[in-house]
Amino acid sequence: MTQQCLLAESLIVFIIVLLVHAMVWDRYSWCAVALAVQAFYVQFKWDRLLQLGGAVFQFRTAANSGLLPASMVIPLLGVVMKERCKSAGIVYFERFGIVVASTGMLVALFLSVIAVGVTKPVPTNTCILTGVAGSIIIYTMKHSLTVSEVIEVLEVLLIFVYLSMILLYLLPRCFTPGEALLVLGGISFVLNQLIKRSLNVIEGRGDPIDFFLLVAVVGVVLLGLFFTVLFIFMDSGTWISSMFFHMMTAVLGLGVIMPWLYRLIQKNPLFWLLQFLFQTQTRIYLLVYWTFLAASACGIVFYQNAKRSSESKKHQASTITRKYFHFIVVATYVPGLIYDRQLLYVAAVLCLAVFIFLEYIRYFRIKPFGQTLRYLLSLFLDERDSGPLILTHIYLLLGMSLPVWLFPRSCAPKGTLSGAGALVPYSGVLAVGVGDTIASVFGSTMGEIKWPGTKKTFEGTMTAIFAQIIAVALILIFDSSVNLNSSYAWILASVSLVSLLEAYTTQIDNLLLPLYLHIMFMA
Repeated sequence: MTQQCLLAESLIVFIIVLLVHAMVWDRYSWCAVALAVQAFYVQFKWDRLLQLGGAVFQFRTAANSGLLPASMVIPLLGVVMKERCKSAGIVYFERFGIVVASTGMLVALFLSVIAVGVTKPVPTNTCILTGVAGSIIIYTMKHSLTVSEVIEVLEVLLIFVYLSMILLYLLPRCFTPGEALLVLGGISFVLNQLIKRSLNVIEGRGDPIDFFLLVAVVGVVLLGLFFTVLFIFMDSGTWISSMFFHMMTAVLGLGVIMPWLYRLIQKNPLFWLLQFLFQTQTRIYLLVYWTFLAASACGIVFYQNAKRSSESKKHQASTITRKYFHFIVVATYVPGLIYDRQLLYVAAVLCLAVFIFLEYIRYFRIKPFGQTLRYLLSLFLDERDSGPLILTHIYLLLGMSLPVWLFPRSCAPKGTLSGAGALVPYSGVLAVGVGDTIASVFGSTMGEIKWPGTKKTFEGTMTAIFAQIIAVALILIFDSSVNLNSSYAWILASVSLVSLLEAYTTQIDNLLLPLYLHIMFMA
C-alpha cells in the first residue's frame, strides 16, 4: 500500500470524525478528534513494525495496520449512541453510550502504547502526542464516569488484553492490528456485558433477543477456545477426536449455554426460540423464503466446485462469482428489514453461530464433513484469507447484521429514528450489499481510471454511489417506516465518503464500511 493511498484513507476517516464532531460538539467528540490525531501518527509506527517483522504477533500481510480507521469505530459508535439516546431522554442508554465511547478510546490507546513501546528508537514526537491524547481522554473519563462505569471500562480492557494474547497467538495472520482491535474489542465488550447481566438478573427486565445474541457470541467463542487448546494435545482429524468434538459440543451446549440463557430469559430457551420463530404467518413465509435462498447459496458452491473439477486451469472463483453471495444476502436482509426486524435479528444470530461452528469443523478437520468443507471453500479464498481461518463469509454476515444488532431500539420509541437515522438498519445492505458489490462488478469489468495508489477504479466508486442512492429511493418506496425529513444532503455525503473509504482501505471492507455508514446515519 503506497503512502499516498494511506494518506487518502486517513483523510477520509478524519473528515468523518470532524463531521460527527460538528454534529455532536461536546467533550467526547473532542476526545475522538484527539484520539484520531494520535492514531494517525501511531499508525505509521505499526506499519513500520509490520514491515520489519518487529510486531509481537503475526498479522495479516498485504495490508497496512489499519489502526486509524479501526480506532475510531467504537468511540464514534458510543458518541452517536449517547447523542441519540440523550435526545430521546433515555438516561440509561445515554450512560451506556458514554461507557462504549470510553472503552473504545481506552482500548485504542492501549494498542497505540504497545506500538510506541516496541518501536526502536523510541519515537519522541509520537510519545508526546499519545501522552497528550491519553491525558485528555483520561481527564474526560475522570469527570464523566461513575466508579462502577470506570470499573466496567477497565474490565473490558483486561478481557481485551487476555483475549488478544490468546487468539493472536493461536490464529497467526488472520487479522491486521486494526481488525484485531475491532473483532477482539467487540468480543471483549460482549463478554463483559454478559457477565454483568448474568450477575444482576432482574426478572422481566431486558429483551430476550439481546440475551440470545450475547450468549450465542460468547458461547461459540468459548467453544472455539476450548477445542483449540484441546487439539494441541491430540490429532483432531481422527474419528475418535471427531466423536469427542461432537459429544463435547452437545455437553457444553446443553450443560452450559442453555442453562446460562435460561437464567437470563427465565424461560426454556428451545421452547422460547420455537415459539418466537413460528409466532406469525409472516415469519413462517420469511423462514421458507430464507431456506430457499440458503439452498441457492449452497447450490452455487457445489456448481462452482463442479466447474473446477472439469476445468483444470481454474483454481479460484472470480470476483464476480463471489459477489453472487452479496446479492443473495441483500435478497435475504431486505424483506426481513421491511417486514420483521426482530426475526431478522434472531435469524442473523443463529446464522452467525452456524457459520462459526462450520468453520470449526473445517479448521479442525472434524469428520465426516471437515475435509469436504476444506475442499469446497478453498475455491472462494482471496488474499485476505492468509491465516488458518476463512473469515470473509463471516465478516460479510457481520457487516450485514451489526447495524441491525446495534440499532438503539430503546431510543427509538416508534421503532425508527428520525432523518437519516431511519436508514441505520439498512447500513449493511447499502454499504456492502449494494455499494461494495456494484463497485467491484462494474470496476472490474468497465473501470479504466484507477484511484491513485490502488486497484480500485473511479467508475466503480461513482457507480456504487449512484446505486446506493437508487437503493435509498427504493427503501423509501417499500418501507413506510422510513422518513428522511429532507436529510438528503447528509445521506449523499455519508454514502460518498464510505464509498471513497472502500476504494482506499486495505482492511476488511465487509466489516468496516457498514459500521462507518451506521455512524454517519446515526449522527
